[in-house]
Amino acid sequence: MANTELFALALGLTAPWYVKDITFDAAAHRLDLDIDFHAGSKFTCPSCQRTGCRVHDTQKRTWRHLDFFQHQAYINARVPRTNCPECGVKLVDVPWARAGSGFTLLFEILVLTLAQNMAIRPLAKLLQIHTDSLWRILSHYVDEAVKKMPLSDLGQVGIDEVAMKKGHHYLTVFGDLAQSRVVYLAEKRESTVIQQFHDFLRARGLDPAQITHFCLDMWPAYLKGLEDNFAGSTIVFDRYHLMAKANLAVDLVRRQEAKERKELKSTRYLWLKGQANLSKKEKEQLESLSQLNLKTSRAKRIIDSLRLLWECKEYDQALRFLKKWYFWATHSRLTPIKEFAKTVKAHWTGILNFFRSPITNGNIEGLNNKIKVAMRRAFGFKTYRYLTTIIYLVAGKLVLPTRY
Repeated sequence: MANTELFALALGLTAPWYVKDITFDAAAHRLDLDIDFHAGSKFTCPSCQRTGCRVHDTQKRTWRHLDFFQHQAYINARVPRTNCPECGVKLVDVPWARAGSGFTLLFEILVLTLAQNMAIRPLAKLLQIHTDSLWRILSHYVDEAVKKMPLSDLGQVGIDEVAMKKGHHYLTVFGDLAQSRVVYLAEKRESTVIQQFHDFLRARGLDPAQITHFCLDMWPAYLKGLEDNFAGSTIVFDRYHLMAKANLAVDLVRRQEAKERKELKSTRYLWLKGQANLSKKEKEQLESLSQLNLKTSRAKRIIDSLRLLWECKEYDQALRFLKKWYFWATHSRLTPIKEFAKTVKAHWTGILNFFRSPITNGNIEGLNNKIKVAMRRAFGFKTYRYLTTIIYLVAGKLVLPTRY
């Protein structure tokens, strides 16, 4: 078998295309495959798909292909322009590359595969292409996959924010709780991002009313946006965010008391860690501090008792428990605990909704960890679009091409 026939088979070429010539330059580490078409061939119009169009003229094009061992490989071809009776003169689509790209489909699929697990700059260096070229490839396929993302079954959505950089620059993440995937991203964490998500669903031909549940923290801007745009949905406050606020109240008590009780210095994490996460030495230290009749110890007991709320089996039981806890907390004479209890009271309904719709943002927190890793891998991303591209790529569970 001739080398040209072998490479034609490897490239999957079919008539009228064939490998005309092969040039290998060992010194330049370059392999060139010259592809041509048989004289008299007719092609399909790329605009109207009319078949049997004659060739008007040709244009020379070159595409970067998968490396041949340690050598860069390129495909060179005369690309015909058809003379379509309906559309006029049009450049035909070649089977080995997408229109407008300087890379073959196989090369782009390699980029997609590696970019899901590699940092952008090292990947660009490995493939010996400019980072801008790499981003253009990723943006094209990710944008197309996001447009085709199936959302008809989307019913429960988690909302959380991720810090993009210092200075209160945030990204709001909307995640599908059932499938643990990012479905929408919005810059900032204002009430307007909820409106943007509403409009996004409309643009996809979906009824926003299909979103029956939202799980989120108590950020007022999000709540305002949901009230204005998703009034019929059920809001469930994420229990992990609630307990984070509870721990903050304990720490505020400790800070205030530490001004008078020096033994509380440098003990912050003793009070914030769960009992199961404490070492033997830390447990002994905490037990010793708990015997000193500290306000911090009392605050911790109140907050630890709130954790028992999540052991309630049904709504009415949780309601009775929370009423008793609220009375205890508001009569504790500990200002941070009382303020936290008032926060609980103000968000009473959303907290108790958990016992009718037991959902959390645990999946979204997992996605946020992926996003933070991706942001570090995309260090130096030039635009917000590049950032969203890499996030969708690693956390959107997109359907991307794996072959052509």
